[in-house]
Amino acid sequence: MTELRQAFLHTRAESLRFCEPLVADDYCLQAEPFTSPPKWHLAHTTWFFETFILKPYVPGYRPDNDLYEVLFNSYYNGVGEQHPRPRRGLLSRPTVDEVRHYRERVDAAVVLLLEQDDHDDKDAIVERVVLGIEHERQHQELFFTDLKYSLAQNPMHPAYSDATSAAIGQTPDQHWQRFEGGLVEQGYSGSDFCFDNELPRHRYYLEPFELANRLVTNAEFQAFIDDAGYQRPELWLADGWTVVQEQHWQAPLYWRDNNGQAMEFTLHGLQPRQPHAPACHLSGYEADAYARWADARLPTEQEWEVAAQQASGPDVSNRNSCYHPQPASGDNGLQQLYDACWQWTQSAYSAYPGYRPAPGAIGEYNGKFMSNQWVLRGGSCVSVQQQLRASYRNFFYPVDRWQFSGLRLARSLQPE
Repeated sequence: MTELRQAFLHTRAESLRFCEPLVADDYCLQAEPFTSPPKWHLAHTTWFFETFILKPYVPGYRPDNDLYEVLFNSYYNGVGEQHPRPRRGLLSRPTVDEVRHYRERVDAAVVLLLEQDDHDDKDAIVERVVLGIEHERQHQELFFTDLKYSLAQNPMHPAYSDATSAAIGQTPDQHWQRFEGGLVEQGYSGSDFCFDNELPRHRYYLEPFELANRLVTNAEFQAFIDDAGYQRPELWLADGWTVVQEQHWQAPLYWRDNNGQAMEFTLHGLQPRQPHAPACHLSGYEADAYARWADARLPTEQEWEVAAQQASGPDVSNRNSCYHPQPASGDNGLQQLYDACWQWTQSAYSAYPGYRPAPGAIGEYNGKFMSNQWVLRGGSCVSVQQQLRASYRNFFYPVDRWQFSGLRLARSLQPE
């Protein structure tokens, strides 16, 4: 229990540390309904521990404010109603100080509960605290993606961090790594935590395929633009072409042209666009169109997982110094699996064979979103390292591009 208590306190402290560069006016920023303000992230992750751990397992527990159950409920219909998502940025009250007090009170109660080794529901408490930690780690990543989108709406191009955004350097030439396929196993196989959508482990048959050794770069994506990629309907899925026309897409989300100079908005402010850095903040539609233009395709999630299982483990050593994807380095095997951008796959987000969501509100965590979304694999420059593994399944709608999402090319092969 000591190790779990330390992991809980460390995770809670990290969320506050990430907020240290903010000023008071930043805490309620919500540029679009699909983003959430920093203050809401701090409160919602606290609500999760209170709702699913303290209320059911601490006799006589009384919350700070009964309305918090509505204000900070995200999508759990089994818990009750929710404050409308598009209006989270209007919650000037409770104040930031009150939310911090809320966190302190809940943290203290969770720690006391974890010290009760003789609690009748000890196993369930441990299981839910672990889930709560992993849930907060996901929101730590969302904190950066949401904040970046909101800051980008400001013509002053404010920086979250003053550190440099990207190192200038070369990147290895693109080459292909062959995989023979065959009958493979997919899904989590370890003994540590995983999310329910990573289970059950099952068999899958793959035809031979190739994956690019690294992600597509800014310079390579610029070549797609220069070849009228956004004006050629034959390159796009029908829904994607409709979005391009309706939203007038001409480039990735944060690309800017500043008096003829290629720039990119980052969490370090407006920076010169680095040609060798990965093209980032691409929608699934843009990734798919580029792959078709390059005479390739997006990988399936099964292909990505098999390839990642054969590669070295996750490394996000630059996590605390730079919040922007860096150029690939080295030329050995697959690069940038976890430390740059999430990688779109062509796979629909759906249940694995034999999957069953947990009963009750906890079962709403992943299962009810298995519709109309695509799977992304890997990790990004703002991912929490403890969550990075070959079986992790991220998922977004193919129109979404405010996440740190890029692409790795794949090709089909004939058996030798």
